[in-house]
Amino acid sequence: MIRHLLCHWLNAIVLFLLLLDLPAVLAQGVNVDAARKEGKVIAYGTIIPQVMEPLHRNIEKKYGVKVEYWRASATQVMERALSEWQAGRPGFDVTFAINGAQAILKQAAVFTKYTPASAEKFPADFKDKDGLVTAWRHTPIGVLYNTDLVQTADAPKSLDDLLHPRWKGKIVLPDASRHTSTAQFLVSLRKIKGEGWIDYVKALAKQAPLLKESFAPVPNDILRGEATLGFTYLQYVYQNKGPLGYVLMDKILTDTNDLGLSAKAMNPSAAKLYMEYLCSPEGQKLVADLGEFVLSPGIYPPIKDADKITANSIFMDNPSAEEYKKLSAEFRQIFFGK
Repeated sequence: MIRHLLCHWLNAIVLFLLLLDLPAVLAQGVNVDAARKEGKVIAYGTIIPQVMEPLHRNIEKKYGVKVEYWRASATQVMERALSEWQAGRPGFDVTFAINGAQAILKQAAVFTKYTPASAEKFPADFKDKDGLVTAWRHTPIGVLYNTDLVQTADAPKSLDDLLHPRWKGKIVLPDASRHTSTAQFLVSLRKIKGEGWIDYVKALAKQAPLLKESFAPVPNDILRGEATLGFTYLQYVYQNKGPLGYVLMDKILTDTNDLGLSAKAMNPSAAKLYMEYLCSPEGQKLVADLGEFVLSPGIYPPIKDADKITANSIFMDNPSAEEYKKLSAEFRQIFFGK
């Protein structure tokens, strides 16, 4: 018992010292002076600006490095980065998106090897064997609902409950024929439903869902009453103000969000510093406090039962670029009949 308390106490001291002297910790793996001379880092990512802006302000304040950030869906981040790369004019130093989108960029040799030292204690299962991408957070996908329109007792309790006639025309879902994250989510339902996953998707399509371009606009559609409930990232229940609740299911599909360093980065030292900060205890806690699910053990967002969400999470399959093309055509047929 005494040994356990002593270890806990020592771990707390180490974390405190890391937070207190973060610049020195980062300096071990990054040339901070070179990063300051470069003066900026250009990042393409998927996280909403209100979450990233505090991080970016801290980086500029601590290190004098400005962050130019372009935010879009995972599909758009992947497509823009790949298009610029193939044209020989990459405009980014770092990208971060779901593992599937980053895997496509990885296959195109967009990234160079770099693993932030601050990610060393992240769970080993999420570490890239090639050292080309670094998982730093994860993105559980679930069902949000408007608590003014649906009482908690009446909310669906499972995926199958969404097929009840009462929800027809009241569900919002990104268009899986265009949005890779939703395609990945739907095909990964086989981890829950086995080979019957495709029958479930067809039944869901018969519910006449409102289709959107990505997960980001789903909460606003629910809040406006354009839909009663919908599929999106569970962190949005905290990051969007209004009458939102979520369904805590016993199995929740999630994916890592991965960082990648451009093999042709214009600001390589600043890019490494950026990646180190996002994976650092300070960066992880700041992101978690703003509603994100991070990979640092024991750090959770201020969402009720966030620990259960993580415990119930199942990591999704990662289709190849060719599989995504086939899935896009299949989902277009299912949801649009063409």
